[in-house]
Amino acid sequence: MRTVLPVPACTPNELVNMALVSQPRACFRQIRSRHVVLKMDSTLLTYSISTVVCWGPTLIPTVPINTYTRHCHRSSWHNKFGPLPLISVLGSISAMSSAEMEMDQLTSGASNRIIPILKALRASLIFIYTFFLSFLRFILPRPRRFSSPPLLGTPPSSPRKHRKRRSLWLVREEEDTIRRRALAEGVRMVQDDHNCRWTTYIFYGLRKNAMFCRSWFPLSDDLKGILIIIHGLNEHSGRYADFARQLTSCNFGVYAMDWIGHGGSDGLHGYVPSLDHVVADTGAFLEKIKLDNPGVPCFLFGHSTGGAVVLKAASYPHIEEMLEGIILTSPALRVKPAHPIVGAVAPVFSLVAPKFQFKGANKRGIPVSRDPAAMLAKYSDPLVYTGPIRVRTGHEILRISSYLMRNLKSVTIPFFVLHGTADKVTDPLASQDLYNEAASLFKEIKLYDGFLHDLLFEPEREEIAQDIIHWMKERLSGL
Repeated sequence: MRTVLPVPACTPNELVNMALVSQPRACFRQIRSRHVVLKMDSTLLTYSISTVVCWGPTLIPTVPINTYTRHCHRSSWHNKFGPLPLISVLGSISAMSSAEMEMDQLTSGASNRIIPILKALRASLIFIYTFFLSFLRFILPRPRRFSSPPLLGTPPSSPRKHRKRRSLWLVREEEDTIRRRALAEGVRMVQDDHNCRWTTYIFYGLRKNAMFCRSWFPLSDDLKGILIIIHGLNEHSGRYADFARQLTSCNFGVYAMDWIGHGGSDGLHGYVPSLDHVVADTGAFLEKIKLDNPGVPCFLFGHSTGGAVVLKAASYPHIEEMLEGIILTSPALRVKPAHPIVGAVAPVFSLVAPKFQFKGANKRGIPVSRDPAAMLAKYSDPLVYTGPIRVRTGHEILRISSYLMRNLKSVTIPFFVLHGTADKVTDPLASQDLYNEAASLFKEIKLYDGFLHDLLFEPEREEIAQDIIHWMKERLSGL
Protein backbone atom coordinates (compact mmCIF):
# COMPACT_ATOMS: atom_id res chain seq x y z
CA MET A 1 0.00 0.00 0.00
CA ARG A 2 1.41 3.41 -0.94
CA THR A 3 0.50 6.91 0.11
CA VAL A 4 1.70 9.47 -2.41
CA LEU A 5 2.41 12.93 -1.14
CA PRO A 6 2.88 15.45 -3.96
CA VAL A 7 5.68 17.78 -3.06
CA PRO A 8 6.67 20.90 -4.96
CA ALA A 9 10.23 21.46 -6.07
CA CYS A 10 12.33 21.92 -2.97
CA THR A 11 15.74 21.31 -1.55
CA PRO A 12 16.69 17.83 -0.18
CA ASN A 13 16.53 19.11 3.40
CA GLU A 14 13.03 20.49 2.89
CA LEU A 15 12.03 17.23 1.26
CA VAL A 16 13.14 15.24 4.28
CA ASN A 17 11.37 17.63 6.60
CA MET A 18 8.13 17.09 4.71
CA ALA A 19 8.61 13.33 4.59
CA LEU A 20 9.23 12.86 8.30
CA VAL A 21 7.25 15.71 9.82
CA SER A 22 4.24 16.52 7.62
CA GLN A 23 1.92 13.64 8.52
CA PRO A 24 3.81 10.88 10.35
CA ARG A 25 0.86 9.66 12.39
CA ALA A 26 -1.41 9.35 9.35
CA CYS A 27 1.24 7.44 7.43
CA PHE A 28 2.60 5.08 10.08
CA ARG A 29 -0.03 4.72 12.78
CA GLN A 30 -1.69 1.39 12.06
CA ILE A 31 0.41 -0.68 9.69
CA ARG A 32 3.65 -2.52 10.16
CA SER A 33 5.14 -2.09 6.67
CA ARG A 34 4.25 0.64 4.19
CA HIS A 35 5.92 2.74 1.55
CA VAL A 36 5.67 6.49 1.41
CA VAL A 37 6.54 7.80 -2.04
CA LEU A 38 7.48 11.45 -2.35
CA LYS A 39 7.42 12.98 -5.81
CA MET A 40 9.79 15.77 -6.68
CA ASP A 41 9.69 16.71 -10.38
CA SER A 42 10.79 13.50 -12.20
CA THR A 43 12.38 11.92 -9.12
CA LEU A 44 10.69 9.42 -6.84
CA LEU A 45 12.06 8.86 -3.35
CA THR A 46 10.79 5.70 -1.69
CA TYR A 47 10.97 5.49 2.12
CA SER A 48 10.58 1.86 3.18
CA ILE A 49 9.48 1.52 6.78
CA SER A 50 10.31 -2.08 7.65
CA THR A 51 9.44 -1.98 11.32
CA VAL A 52 7.63 0.28 13.74
CA VAL A 53 7.84 0.36 17.50
CA CYS A 54 5.31 1.38 20.10
CA TRP A 55 6.27 4.51 22.00
CA GLY A 56 3.47 5.53 24.32
CA PRO A 57 0.03 5.37 22.70
CA THR A 58 1.29 5.90 19.14
CA LEU A 59 3.20 3.69 16.76
CA ILE A 60 6.27 5.68 15.79
CA PRO A 61 8.61 4.70 12.96
CA THR A 62 12.34 4.87 13.30
CA VAL A 63 14.11 5.32 9.97
CA PRO A 64 17.90 5.28 9.52
CA ILE A 65 19.08 8.25 7.50
CA ASN A 66 21.99 9.05 5.27
CA THR A 67 24.65 11.55 6.15
CA TYR A 68 23.04 14.44 4.34
CA THR A 69 19.69 14.03 6.15
CA ARG A 70 20.92 13.17 9.64
CA HIS A 71 20.93 16.68 11.04
CA CYS A 72 17.65 17.62 9.37
CA HIS A 73 15.92 14.43 10.49
CA ARG A 74 16.96 14.68 14.15
CA SER A 75 16.21 18.39 14.51
CA SER A 76 12.83 18.23 12.71
CA TRP A 77 11.66 15.22 14.69
CA HIS A 78 12.79 16.79 17.93
CA ASN A 79 11.04 20.10 17.25
CA LYS A 80 7.69 18.43 16.54
CA PHE A 81 7.62 15.33 18.73
CA GLY A 82 10.40 15.75 21.33
CA PRO A 83 13.55 13.61 21.76
CA LEU A 84 14.04 10.57 19.58
CA PRO A 85 12.97 7.27 21.19
CA LEU A 86 15.71 5.30 22.90
CA ILE A 87 14.53 2.10 21.24
CA SER A 88 15.64 2.02 17.62
CA VAL A 89 15.04 -0.48 14.87
CA LEU A 90 16.60 -0.96 11.50
CA GLY A 91 15.01 0.42 8.37
CA SER A 92 16.18 1.46 4.98
CA ILE A 93 15.98 4.46 2.72
CA SER A 94 16.60 3.92 -0.93
CA ALA A 95 16.47 6.46 -3.72
CA MET A 96 14.99 5.46 -7.05
CA SER A 97 15.94 6.76 -10.48
CA SER A 98 18.76 9.30 -10.42
CA ALA A 99 18.00 10.74 -7.01
CA GLU A 100 20.74 8.85 -5.19
CA MET A 101 23.44 10.16 -7.51
CA GLU A 102 22.10 13.68 -7.15
CA MET A 103 22.03 13.39 -3.38
CA ASP A 104 25.57 11.99 -3.20
CA GLN A 105 26.86 15.09 -4.95
CA LEU A 106 25.43 17.17 -2.13
CA THR A 107 27.31 15.30 0.56
CA SER A 108 30.68 16.18 2.00
CA GLY A 109 33.69 14.93 0.10
CA ALA A 110 34.83 13.11 3.24
CA SER A 111 31.79 10.82 3.22
CA ASN A 112 33.44 8.39 0.81
CA ARG A 113 36.13 7.89 3.41
CA ILE A 114 33.92 7.96 6.48
CA ILE A 115 31.28 5.47 5.34
CA PRO A 116 33.72 2.51 4.99
CA ILE A 117 35.06 3.30 8.46
CA LEU A 118 31.54 3.34 9.86
CA LYS A 119 30.78 0.03 8.19
CA ALA A 120 33.90 -1.53 9.73
CA LEU A 121 32.99 -0.04 13.11
CA ARG A 122 29.49 -1.45 12.81
CA ALA A 123 30.87 -4.92 12.10
CA SER A 124 33.13 -4.65 15.13
CA LEU A 125 30.27 -3.53 17.35
CA ILE A 126 28.10 -6.41 16.13
CA PHE A 127 30.90 -8.85 17.00
CA ILE A 128 31.36 -7.33 20.46
CA TYR A 129 27.61 -7.35 21.04
CA THR A 130 27.35 -11.01 20.00
CA PHE A 131 30.26 -11.98 22.24
CA PHE A 132 28.72 -10.07 25.16
CA LEU A 133 25.38 -11.83 24.77
CA SER A 134 27.12 -15.20 24.55
CA PHE A 135 29.09 -14.37 27.67
CA LEU A 136 25.94 -13.39 29.58
CA ARG A 137 24.27 -16.62 28.53
CA PHE A 138 27.33 -18.49 29.78
CA ILE A 139 27.51 -16.89 33.23
CA LEU A 140 23.86 -16.29 34.08
CA PRO A 141 22.23 -19.08 36.06
CA ARG A 142 19.76 -21.18 34.21
CA PRO A 143 16.19 -21.27 35.53
CA ARG A 144 15.50 -24.17 37.79
CA ARG A 145 13.02 -26.78 36.79
CA PHE A 146 10.73 -27.46 39.68
CA SER A 147 9.44 -30.97 39.86
CA SER A 148 6.13 -31.91 41.37
CA PRO A 149 6.25 -32.80 45.06
CA PRO A 150 6.44 -36.49 45.89
CA LEU A 151 3.25 -38.28 46.84
CA LEU A 152 2.48 -38.73 50.47
CA GLY A 153 4.16 -41.85 51.76
CA THR A 154 6.67 -42.03 48.93
CA PRO A 155 10.20 -42.62 50.29
CA PRO A 156 12.65 -39.79 49.60
CA SER A 157 15.08 -40.23 46.74
CA SER A 158 18.32 -41.82 47.78
CA PRO A 159 21.64 -39.92 47.81
CA ARG A 160 22.84 -42.30 45.10
CA LYS A 161 20.17 -40.97 42.70
CA HIS A 162 21.12 -37.36 43.50
CA ARG A 163 24.73 -38.24 42.85
CA LYS A 164 23.86 -39.61 39.43
CA ARG A 165 22.22 -36.32 38.50
CA ARG A 166 25.41 -34.41 39.05
CA SER A 167 27.70 -33.79 36.17
CA LEU A 168 30.54 -36.23 35.70
CA TRP A 169 33.28 -33.63 36.17
CA LEU A 170 31.89 -32.55 39.54
CA VAL A 171 31.81 -36.14 40.77
CA ARG A 172 35.39 -36.65 39.65
CA GLU A 173 36.45 -33.43 41.39
CA GLU A 174 34.89 -34.56 44.66
CA GLU A 175 36.49 -37.97 44.39
CA ASP A 176 39.86 -36.37 43.70
CA THR A 177 39.46 -34.11 46.75
CA ILE A 178 38.72 -37.13 48.96
CA ARG A 179 41.78 -38.92 47.57
CA ARG A 180 44.06 -35.91 48.11
CA ARG A 181 42.76 -35.36 51.62
CA ALA A 182 43.58 -38.95 52.54
CA LEU A 183 47.11 -38.44 51.16
CA ALA A 184 47.45 -35.18 53.11
CA GLU A 185 46.51 -36.97 56.33
CA GLY A 186 49.28 -39.45 55.67
CA VAL A 187 52.06 -36.87 55.27
CA ARG A 188 54.74 -37.30 57.88
CA MET A 189 54.52 -34.35 60.25
CA VAL A 190 57.57 -34.86 62.51
CA GLN A 191 60.89 -36.67 62.54
CA ASP A 192 61.40 -39.63 64.85
CA ASP A 193 63.89 -37.75 67.02
CA HIS A 194 61.79 -34.61 67.42
CA ASN A 195 59.05 -34.20 69.96
CA CYS A 196 56.27 -31.65 69.49
CA ARG A 197 52.50 -31.42 69.51
CA TRP A 198 51.01 -31.55 66.05
CA THR A 199 47.58 -31.95 64.55
CA THR A 200 45.63 -31.73 61.28
CA TYR A 201 42.13 -30.33 60.95
CA ILE A 202 39.63 -28.72 58.58
CA PHE A 203 39.01 -24.98 58.54
CA TYR A 204 36.06 -23.59 56.60
CA GLY A 205 36.79 -20.44 54.63
CA LEU A 206 34.53 -17.51 53.90
CA ARG A 207 32.85 -19.39 51.03
CA LYS A 208 32.42 -22.50 53.23
CA ASN A 209 35.17 -24.37 51.41
CA ALA A 210 36.96 -27.01 53.48
CA MET A 211 40.60 -26.00 53.90
CA PHE A 212 43.06 -28.63 55.12
CA CYS A 213 45.27 -27.23 57.91
CA ARG A 214 48.21 -28.32 60.05
CA SER A 215 49.78 -27.10 63.27
CA TRP A 216 52.99 -27.80 65.20
CA PHE A 217 53.67 -26.59 68.74
CA PRO A 218 56.64 -27.04 71.09
CA LEU A 219 56.14 -29.08 74.21
CA SER A 220 57.31 -26.23 76.43
CA ASP A 221 54.94 -23.50 77.52
CA ASP A 222 57.41 -20.74 76.68
CA LEU A 223 55.86 -19.79 73.34
CA LYS A 224 57.66 -16.86 71.70
CA GLY A 225 55.38 -16.43 68.73
CA ILE A 226 53.43 -18.09 65.93
CA LEU A 227 54.29 -18.32 62.24
CA ILE A 228 51.47 -18.97 59.74
CA ILE A 229 52.73 -20.59 56.52
CA ILE A 230 51.07 -19.90 53.16
CA HIS A 231 52.65 -22.24 50.60
CA GLY A 232 53.36 -21.53 46.94
CA LEU A 233 51.53 -22.43 43.76
CA ASN A 234 50.92 -26.14 43.07
CA GLU A 235 52.46 -27.38 46.34
CA HIS A 236 51.00 -27.99 49.82
CA SER A 237 51.63 -27.26 53.49
CA GLY A 238 53.02 -30.71 54.29
CA ARG A 239 56.24 -29.87 52.43
CA TYR A 240 57.16 -27.45 55.23
CA ALA A 241 57.29 -30.03 58.03
CA ASP A 242 61.08 -29.76 58.28
CA PHE A 243 60.88 -25.97 58.51
CA ALA A 244 58.24 -26.38 61.25
CA ARG A 245 60.65 -28.66 63.14
CA GLN A 246 63.24 -25.89 63.25
CA LEU A 247 60.68 -23.34 64.36
CA THR A 248 59.28 -25.46 67.19
CA SER A 249 62.79 -26.19 68.42
CA CYS A 250 63.13 -22.43 68.92
CA ASN A 251 59.77 -22.23 70.76
CA PHE A 252 57.72 -20.91 67.84
CA GLY A 253 54.33 -22.38 67.07
CA VAL A 254 53.44 -23.06 63.44
CA TYR A 255 50.19 -23.13 61.49
CA ALA A 256 49.84 -23.95 57.79
CA MET A 257 46.88 -23.96 55.42
CA ASP A 258 46.40 -25.54 52.00
CA TRP A 259 44.88 -23.18 49.43
CA ILE A 260 41.71 -23.94 47.59
CA GLY A 261 42.52 -26.57 44.96
CA HIS A 262 45.77 -27.56 46.69
CA GLY A 263 46.84 -30.31 49.06
CA GLY A 264 43.91 -31.69 51.03
CA SER A 265 41.58 -28.72 50.49
CA ASP A 266 38.43 -28.57 48.39
CA GLY A 267 38.51 -27.71 44.72
CA LEU A 268 39.91 -28.92 41.44
CA HIS A 269 43.59 -29.79 41.82
CA GLY A 270 45.79 -26.92 40.65
CA TYR A 271 42.85 -24.60 39.95
CA VAL A 272 42.48 -21.25 41.75
CA PRO A 273 39.29 -19.39 40.77
CA SER A 274 40.48 -16.22 42.51
CA LEU A 275 43.58 -15.31 44.50
CA ASP A 276 41.44 -12.73 46.27
CA HIS A 277 39.59 -15.70 47.75
CA VAL A 278 42.92 -17.04 48.99
CA VAL A 279 43.68 -13.63 50.49
CA ALA A 280 40.30 -13.59 52.25
CA ASP A 281 40.75 -17.15 53.54
CA THR A 282 44.20 -16.21 54.84
CA GLY A 283 42.69 -13.29 56.77
CA ALA A 284 39.95 -15.51 58.22
CA PHE A 285 42.52 -18.16 59.15
CA LEU A 286 44.63 -15.55 60.94
CA GLU A 287 41.61 -14.28 62.88
CA LYS A 288 40.83 -17.81 64.06
CA ILE A 289 44.43 -18.31 65.20
CA LYS A 290 44.41 -15.03 67.10
CA LEU A 291 41.22 -16.07 68.88
CA ASP A 292 42.73 -19.41 69.84
CA ASN A 293 46.02 -17.84 70.99
CA PRO A 294 45.23 -14.46 72.55
CA GLY A 295 48.21 -12.25 73.23
CA VAL A 296 50.69 -14.35 71.20
CA PRO A 297 52.52 -12.36 68.49
CA CYS A 298 51.91 -13.68 64.98
CA PHE A 299 53.86 -13.57 61.72
CA LEU A 300 52.76 -14.48 58.20
CA PHE A 301 55.08 -16.41 55.91
CA GLY A 302 54.49 -16.73 52.16
CA HIS A 303 56.50 -18.43 49.44
CA SER A 304 56.32 -17.47 45.73
CA THR A 305 52.65 -16.86 44.87
CA GLY A 306 51.93 -17.38 48.55
CA GLY A 307 54.22 -14.42 49.16
CA ALA A 308 52.06 -12.30 46.88
CA VAL A 309 48.99 -13.46 48.79
CA VAL A 310 50.58 -12.57 52.13
CA LEU A 311 51.71 -9.15 50.90
CA LYS A 312 48.25 -8.28 49.63
CA ALA A 313 46.57 -9.59 52.79
CA ALA A 314 48.89 -7.46 54.92
CA SER A 315 47.85 -4.37 52.95
CA TYR A 316 44.46 -4.45 54.68
CA PRO A 317 44.57 -2.50 57.98
CA HIS A 318 42.53 -5.02 59.99
CA ILE A 319 45.00 -7.78 59.04
CA GLU A 320 48.12 -5.65 59.46
CA GLU A 321 47.18 -4.78 63.03
CA MET A 322 47.05 -8.49 63.93
CA LEU A 323 50.62 -9.10 62.70
CA GLU A 324 54.09 -8.26 63.93
CA GLY A 325 55.53 -8.72 60.46
CA ILE A 326 55.64 -10.85 57.33
CA ILE A 327 58.34 -13.02 55.74
CA LEU A 328 58.45 -13.45 51.97
CA THR A 329 60.60 -15.97 50.12
CA SER A 330 60.88 -15.56 46.33
CA PRO A 331 57.64 -13.53 46.14
CA ALA A 332 55.78 -13.45 42.83
CA LEU A 333 55.88 -9.70 42.27
CA ARG A 334 56.91 -9.12 38.66
CA VAL A 335 55.53 -12.14 36.86
CA LYS A 336 55.52 -12.16 33.07
CA PRO A 337 53.59 -14.59 30.85
CA ALA A 338 55.46 -17.21 28.88
CA HIS A 339 54.50 -15.36 25.69
CA PRO A 340 53.01 -11.86 25.17
CA ILE A 341 49.96 -13.35 23.47
CA VAL A 342 49.22 -15.26 26.68
CA GLY A 343 48.87 -12.04 28.63
CA ALA A 344 46.63 -10.59 25.91
CA VAL A 345 44.15 -13.47 25.73
CA ALA A 346 44.25 -14.54 29.39
CA PRO A 347 41.50 -12.11 30.61
CA VAL A 348 39.07 -13.37 27.94
CA PHE A 349 39.89 -17.07 28.19
CA SER A 350 39.82 -16.94 32.00
CA LEU A 351 36.13 -16.08 31.69
CA VAL A 352 35.22 -18.35 28.79
CA ALA A 353 37.34 -21.43 29.65
CA PRO A 354 38.79 -20.86 33.14
CA LYS A 355 39.83 -24.48 33.74
CA PHE A 356 41.53 -24.95 30.40
CA GLN A 357 45.14 -26.13 30.81
CA PHE A 358 47.58 -23.93 28.92
CA LYS A 359 50.50 -26.19 28.07
CA GLY A 360 52.65 -23.36 26.76
CA ALA A 361 52.86 -21.88 30.26
CA ASN A 362 54.05 -25.03 32.01
CA LYS A 363 57.34 -24.37 33.81
CA ARG A 364 57.91 -27.81 35.25
CA GLY A 365 61.23 -28.09 33.47
CA ILE A 366 62.69 -25.04 35.23
CA PRO A 367 64.87 -26.11 38.19
CA VAL A 368 63.73 -24.70 41.52
CA SER A 369 66.43 -26.19 43.76
CA ARG A 370 70.10 -27.11 43.47
CA ASP A 371 69.41 -30.22 45.57
CA PRO A 372 68.56 -33.17 43.26
CA ALA A 373 66.91 -35.05 46.10
CA ALA A 374 64.63 -32.09 46.83
CA MET A 375 63.70 -31.84 43.14
CA LEU A 376 62.89 -35.55 42.98
CA ALA A 377 60.83 -35.39 46.18
CA LYS A 378 58.81 -32.45 44.90
CA TYR A 379 57.88 -33.78 41.49
CA SER A 380 57.18 -37.30 42.74
CA ASP A 381 54.83 -35.99 45.45
CA PRO A 382 51.22 -36.85 44.44
CA LEU A 383 49.97 -33.76 46.29
CA VAL A 384 52.11 -31.46 44.11
CA TYR A 385 50.29 -30.47 40.95
CA THR A 386 52.62 -31.01 37.97
CA GLY A 387 50.16 -30.54 35.10
CA PRO A 388 49.91 -27.48 32.84
CA ILE A 389 48.74 -24.31 34.52
CA ARG A 390 45.05 -23.54 34.18
CA VAL A 391 44.01 -20.36 32.41
CA ARG A 392 42.20 -18.71 35.32
CA THR A 393 45.01 -19.57 37.73
CA GLY A 394 47.61 -18.02 35.44
CA HIS A 395 45.50 -14.91 34.93
CA GLU A 396 45.05 -14.52 38.68
CA ILE A 397 48.82 -14.63 39.21
CA LEU A 398 49.37 -11.97 36.55
CA ARG A 399 46.62 -9.84 38.06
CA ILE A 400 47.82 -9.93 41.68
CA SER A 401 51.43 -9.42 40.58
CA SER A 402 50.48 -6.33 38.58
CA TYR A 403 48.44 -4.96 41.49
CA LEU A 404 51.29 -5.35 43.97
CA MET A 405 53.86 -3.72 41.68
CA ARG A 406 51.57 -0.68 41.33
CA ASN A 407 51.22 -0.39 45.11
CA LEU A 408 54.72 -1.04 46.48
CA LYS A 409 54.89 2.43 48.03
CA SER A 410 51.80 1.73 50.13
CA VAL A 411 53.44 -1.19 51.99
CA THR A 412 53.88 -0.20 55.64
CA ILE A 413 54.06 -3.52 57.50
CA PRO A 414 57.46 -4.75 58.78
CA PHE A 415 58.82 -7.40 56.41
CA PHE A 416 61.79 -9.59 55.60
CA VAL A 417 62.16 -10.59 51.94
CA LEU A 418 64.54 -13.34 50.82
CA HIS A 419 65.37 -14.21 47.22
CA GLY A 420 67.91 -16.22 45.23
CA THR A 421 69.74 -14.30 42.53
CA ALA A 422 69.57 -17.27 40.13
CA ASP A 423 65.79 -17.66 40.48
CA LYS A 424 64.22 -18.33 37.04
CA VAL A 425 60.60 -18.45 38.25
CA THR A 426 60.20 -15.08 39.98
CA ASP A 427 62.25 -11.92 39.63
CA PRO A 428 64.76 -11.10 42.42
CA LEU A 429 64.95 -7.50 41.16
CA ALA A 430 61.26 -7.13 41.98
CA SER A 431 62.07 -8.03 45.59
CA GLN A 432 64.74 -5.34 45.53
CA ASP A 433 62.15 -2.87 44.24
CA LEU A 434 59.85 -3.84 47.10
CA TYR A 435 62.58 -3.12 49.62
CA ASN A 436 63.50 0.19 47.99
CA GLU A 437 59.98 1.57 47.53
CA ALA A 438 58.06 0.23 50.55
CA ALA A 439 57.23 2.76 53.25
CA SER A 440 57.85 0.24 56.05
CA LEU A 441 60.16 1.48 58.81
CA PHE A 442 61.28 -2.02 59.80
CA LYS A 443 62.32 -3.91 56.67
CA GLU A 444 65.14 -6.13 55.52
CA ILE A 445 66.19 -7.92 52.34
CA LYS A 446 68.64 -10.74 51.79
CA LEU A 447 69.69 -11.94 48.34
CA TYR A 448 71.39 -15.34 48.18
CA ASP A 449 73.95 -15.46 45.40
CA GLY A 450 73.34 -18.34 42.98
CA PHE A 451 70.35 -19.75 44.88
CA LEU A 452 67.22 -20.85 43.03
CA HIS A 453 63.49 -20.49 43.66
CA ASP A 454 62.68 -22.88 46.55
CA LEU A 455 65.00 -21.40 49.18
CA LEU A 456 63.81 -23.66 51.99
CA PHE A 457 64.64 -26.71 49.84
CA GLU A 458 68.13 -25.63 48.84
CA PRO A 459 71.15 -27.44 50.33
CA GLU A 460 71.57 -24.43 52.66
CA ARG A 461 68.00 -24.66 53.96
CA GLU A 462 69.10 -24.82 57.62
CA GLU A 463 70.94 -21.48 57.39
CA ILE A 464 68.04 -19.82 55.57
CA ALA A 465 65.58 -21.00 58.23
CA GLN A 466 67.86 -19.61 60.94
CA ASP A 467 67.94 -16.26 59.14
CA ILE A 468 64.14 -16.14 59.32
CA ILE A 469 64.05 -17.14 62.99
CA HIS A 470 66.71 -14.54 63.81
CA TRP A 471 64.68 -11.81 62.09
CA MET A 472 61.52 -12.71 64.05
CA LYS A 473 63.42 -12.66 67.34
CA GLU A 474 64.92 -9.29 66.46
CA ARG A 475 61.50 -7.96 65.57
CA LEU A 476 60.02 -9.19 68.85
CA SER A 477 62.87 -7.73 70.89
CA GLY A 478 62.18 -4.31 69.41
CA LEU A 479 58.54 -4.26 70.49
